[in-house]
Amino acid sequence: MGENVTRWGILGTGGIATAFAKDLSFVENTEKTAVGSRTKESAVKFAEEHGVSRAYGSYEELVQDPDVDAIYIATPHPFHKENVLACLRAGKAVLCEKPFTINSGELEEIIQFARDKKLFLMEAMWTRFLPAIRKVREWIDSGKIGEVLLVKADLGFRARWEPEWRLLNPNLGGGALLDVGIYPITFASMIFGTKPEKILSTAHIGETGVDEQFSILMSYPSGKTATLNGAFRMDLTNEAYIHGTEGYIRIPSFNSAKSAFLYKDGKEIATFHDDRQSAGYAFEMEEVGRCLNQGLLESPVVPLDESLEIMKLMDKIRGQWGLKYPFE
Repeated sequence: MGENVTRWGILGTGGIATAFAKDLSFVENTEKTAVGSRTKESAVKFAEEHGVSRAYGSYEELVQDPDVDAIYIATPHPFHKENVLACLRAGKAVLCEKPFTINSGELEEIIQFARDKKLFLMEAMWTRFLPAIRKVREWIDSGKIGEVLLVKADLGFRARWEPEWRLLNPNLGGGALLDVGIYPITFASMIFGTKPEKILSTAHIGETGVDEQFSILMSYPSGKTATLNGAFRMDLTNEAYIHGTEGYIRIPSFNSAKSAFLYKDGKEIATFHDDRQSAGYAFEMEEVGRCLNQGLLESPVVPLDESLEIMKLMDKIRGQWGLKYPFE
């Protein structure tokens, strides 16, 4: 194996796999070694389009490739658990697309397995690694807005009406919470931690039986609150605000943030702009490479215990709505 080169395998060939493969081109010391799909045709087409060396017509062949170091899992939510376990059994490091699994029970199982096997595992919560979000954390840590008391974050878009599609299909773990809701929830957790004292939530369960929009209010010690909204049947502003005793921060398109603005007394006093060429997934890939080179089994930026606490929060919220998936 070359010096510090991470040889990537991509499991799945959908939209997010495509975005990931494109962004791998922006990361040094990586190779697009292999892709696996359920059909050989799909894998070959993907490999040709994205410059991936090997194409496999099954996930099993991909995970058994001895030249693959790390595998990115890009399948629909309900398949994450079995896909992660297959990779770990084969001794691979794993980066799994969010949400990690469908529920916390599944996640506890794969975390335990990875720890027993002493293998690297991380949820692909790419937002945490974006330069704009790192800058926001710096501003907060250095007291620029005083004590943070309120976080507001919304993420939503108008999706096509296609009941069999994964977003609307309960059999594929559909719904706004798991797909887009994880972003505002993780964002609030980054600032306030994962242990709210109280969670109030409401959702509109649509005709396919999944949540099409939701609102969540979380309260934390010392009067801190988070108000979070998600939807996929309407466009939201997709902005996040962090309000403190001495100012506030605004982050447009916070889940893929390229900029952040700092305000004091209603006036903009600082801005940050990220001039990256990539979509932004490259930063989490760099983190995986860094962790593997340092012999770390998890990322300090997205630790496994935090991913698990966030999954437990989402379980609790779904419980408030009485939303269970057919396979749970």
